[in-house]
Amino acid sequence: MKVAVIGSRGRIGERLVRNLRQEDLRVVEASRSTGVDSFTGAGLDAALDGAEVVIDVTNVSPDDGDAAMRFFETSSRNLLDAGRRAGVRHHVVLSIVGTDGLLASGYFRGKKLQEEMAAGSGIPFTILRSTQFFEFISSVVQAGTERDIRIAPALVQPIAGEDLADMLADAVFSDPFNGMLEVAGPERLRLDAVAVEIATAQEDPRRIVADAAAPYFGAELGEHSLLPGAEARIARLTFDDWLRDSLQPHRISIPN
Repeated sequence: MKVAVIGSRGRIGERLVRNLRQEDLRVVEASRSTGVDSFTGAGLDAALDGAEVVIDVTNVSPDDGDAAMRFFETSSRNLLDAGRRAGVRHHVVLSIVGTDGLLASGYFRGKKLQEEMAAGSGIPFTILRSTQFFEFISSVVQAGTERDIRIAPALVQPIAGEDLADMLADAVFSDPFNGMLEVAGPERLRLDAVAVEIATAQEDPRRIVADAAAPYFGAELGEHSLLPGAEARIARLTFDDWLRDSLQPHRISIPN
């Protein structure tokens, strides 16, 4: 089976490619660095030629707002058009839990449009909505100002990138769901508390300030905005597991 991973050099894409190759699949790494650009369409027809499954893990900075929306619209159109020409049998999209309630953000409007375009494409599809992955929260912590990092104390159920890549790989061997599935980590935590632990592990001296009004890429978070539904598939790795493997050998417990 030939599988094309679009966005193969991103945080999740690299893990996904590695996992799929362990299954002895023919995997095409499609990214700008390999000569494939979903936004311009360059290289897409060649990358998708003979592919049975396409997994779209493309992304842009959530801070890009309306530019992010244009990216997802144009990229999805090009990718789906190329998929129809190639006779792709399963189009998988990585999206985000809570998107429907965050449409004040151009980034999340773009993700919603990406989902809608896949659903209306005529290609059998699966939309995998994930909660925030720990690596993404870590990058948020690295942003912020010189003195502090303001983060909403919303509840989250974050997932390890390794688990998310595993679940995307599972979709390759499953029939198209023709709908949306949610995946999440095993623990419900506070976003600001996770950020405190990551900043501490990174020896970042800046303060984490819990601020309910802190924008989340242009949208305001409610307490439950980022939580999955009751039917979400639950991953195995906890924050303890991820922090031990990625940053340091131990951590202090996070209050729920």
